[in-house]
Amino acid sequence: MTTTKSRDPKSRPARGTNRRWLLWTLAAAALVVILVALYAIFSGSTAPKNAGAGKNYGVGEPGPGQAAPAFTLEDTAGKQVSLGDYKGKSVLLYFQEGLTCQPCWDQLTSLEKDSAKVKAAGIDAVLSITTDPANLIARKTRDMGLTTPVLSDPALTVSEKYSANRYGMMGAMRDGHSFILVGPDGTIRWRADYGGAPDYTMFVPVDKLLSDLKDGARP
Repeated sequence: MTTTKSRDPKSRPARGTNRRWLLWTLAAAALVVILVALYAIFSGSTAPKNAGAGKNYGVGEPGPGQAAPAFTLEDTAGKQVSLGDYKGKSVLLYFQEGLTCQPCWDQLTSLEKDSAKVKAAGIDAVLSITTDPANLIARKTRDMGLTTPVLSDPALTVSEKYSANRYGMMGAMRDGHSFILVGPDGTIRWRADYGGAPDYTMFVPVDKLLSDLKDGARP
């Protein structure tokens, strides 16, 4: 009489264990892909490949020759700041992506470091605008030791007036990397939207920025 030995249940891998292992493996692989993609985007944005080349930016609306839309926004000190406060001066508006974009804050650092060059180019003041809450911006500027006024536009009211939210990596929910020079009479003299596709440039060397301004600014 032949008897068949039954296999010890403990020797068989549990079906639930195999399934969980497979799910964990797929999740880990997906995370690696996402991290690699993000690294490629942000590392590529810190130093534009064509920084020394010719025109490498878009020009949105309103553009040179048009009146700069008026605005009033809260700064990091809780103060209400208006574009009209700078009447009679040349002010460079810098719309940027905000807290998620370290190269954008490095841009502010470089502008402050080269403030003598900026003023020599005829710029009396720089104002930065982003969509993050004022209290979080205040902490960021304090941590980085920045003195440039950074204004909070969480509802994108001003960003949309200037179409600055059409040039970022995050779609229309954040600004890109746009510079708009407003003259003493309130007219836009120069505009450069560096943050658009396909490069999504988030940092421009100051010398390159001022060279573009010199070549493209209207009298």
